[in-house]
Amino acid sequence: MPRLTLVLAVLVGVLAGGLAVALVPRGSSTDEAAVRAIVSQAMADSAAASEEIVLPPTLAALDPAELNPLIEQYLMANPRLLERMSNALNAEIETERKTAARLAIAEHSEAIFNDPDAIVLGNPNGDVTLVEMFDYNCGYCRQSLPDIATLLADDPNLRIVLKEFPILSQGSVDAAQIGVLVSQADVDYWAYHQALFTSRGQVTKEIALRAAADLGLSAATLETGMKSEPVSSVLEKSFQLADALQISGTPTFIIGDEIIPGAIGLEGLKKRIANMRACGSSTCDQASL
Repeated sequence: MPRLTLVLAVLVGVLAGGLAVALVPRGSSTDEAAVRAIVSQAMADSAAASEEIVLPPTLAALDPAELNPLIEQYLMANPRLLERMSNALNAEIETERKTAARLAIAEHSEAIFNDPDAIVLGNPNGDVTLVEMFDYNCGYCRQSLPDIATLLADDPNLRIVLKEFPILSQGSVDAAQIGVLVSQADVDYWAYHQALFTSRGQVTKEIALRAAADLGLSAATLETGMKSEPVSSVLEKSFQLADALQISGTPTFIIGDEIIPGAIGLEGLKKRIANMRACGSSTCDQASL
């Protein structure tokens, strides 16, 4: 349990009368300083005991009827305390999430950036790689299409890797299976990609087959091959990667050592690409610029 979570639990537990032991020594005065001591003692104990509360033997029982009004009074007089603690806790959790993401990206970097079955757009030798995991029936992926198109048109040194991640419907799975075959054929995959994301309504197998047929591919051959083991293997790799990176939604972007859930807009993507070129990371400290 994070230390800030522990402190919140201590305060809430005391207010609810849930603590069977006191957190202040017998005979100490129960004033504001004592309440501050409660928090300090809990944090010190948690740090010394690997974030487990171990109460010193000098602590004795204290009637919650005496302590609860005191803590309630203190919190009412300092209404922003829990908010500040909650914000600090969220920041701590976000830092832990980013650290875990960096480690996971490092461990699976080849599968993320260099999978031979992945769809590569833009400059295959670009100095920055942007990865997108997408679903053809994802509304936010559809909103991101113009952003990707602009990046492809405006940034000649950008490499974009697209990974099919069909999680929303059977139509998504069908379109992704056909998309794998389109990406392996000698046709313009980007045209297929745009056609599906600019189609009306839900993307289905029929819409995907029509878009592929417009590129000169045989709908009958595609329908036969879409359930094949090689196609299933490509999609399974995406699901395994998403599981390893704890990705559960689309779109999800990966750049450098950052996993970005959701559509962040053109400027958000441009900023991270510029940072990669400036300091080798998606976020740059002023000192590194």
